[in-house]
Amino acid sequence: MKKIFVKLCAVLMMVSTLAILSSCDKGKKGDNSLEEIKSRGIMIMGLDDSFPPLGFRDENNKIVGYDVDLAFEVASRLGLTLKLQPIDWAAKEQELNTKKIDCIWNGFTMTEERKEAMAFTKPYLDNAQVAVVQGDSTISSLADLAGKTVGVQAGSSAWDAINADEKFAGSLKEIVEFEENITALNDLGIGNLDAVVMDQVVAGYMIKNSAKSYKMLSDGLANEEYGVAFRKGDVKLRNEVQKILEQMQADGTVKGISEKWFGEDLSVIGR
Repeated sequence: MKKIFVKLCAVLMMVSTLAILSSCDKGKKGDNSLEEIKSRGIMIMGLDDSFPPLGFRDENNKIVGYDVDLAFEVASRLGLTLKLQPIDWAAKEQELNTKKIDCIWNGFTMTEERKEAMAFTKPYLDNAQVAVVQGDSTISSLADLAGKTVGVQAGSSAWDAINADEKFAGSLKEIVEFEENITALNDLGIGNLDAVVMDQVVAGYMIKNSAKSYKMLSDGLANEEYGVAFRKGDVKLRNEVQKILEQMQADGTVKGISEKWFGEDLSVIGR
């Protein structure tokens, strides 16, 4: 009986030692996000493909845009193939956490809550939430939207900005959610809405390139910054992407991409 007990103790000590060694080994490995993605050879970018000029489909149904061009260049310098994965924007965090995508890169606003849940790069573009109305509308300020119907993209920072301002949200007659900003603007154009709250970067581009007449109200709801988001533990991958973005800023690549889509250099990388 004593021998059995001694043997049992020895086995338990061996199992315990192996567990400790295994735990130490995992600790040494730590974050291998960069190694994993390089081994796979593909980076999957989650985006809303109806968010011009950051990511949208052109007349040939090809996904193009400012963020798309940035991401293709980053992936190329990493030695990776970039796969563009359109996602339901309202489920973007779930898509990232379940590893269906490697990053969210499409005018993704950095909030304190999101920074707690994900690993963000430093800001690469400034933005604000603004209200868009028809060109001939008598509405000239946010205060004029009291008692009006406002459209917004579901799961967007525009939705967050409206609800963060309780006085403004409470003054509205109705807030209507849409899957895409484009659909919301179409409803605005036919008179189903009085305004659409959306990203200033997107609003400016769509107003300029739309056949219909729209205008932005001068007073905005919130100032924001865009960042690229990775899973919380994928810090090495995030850091490498940040480093490459800064290299692209320094060598003029970002300036060229910005001028292509905005007509000027709006980048805030490294500033």
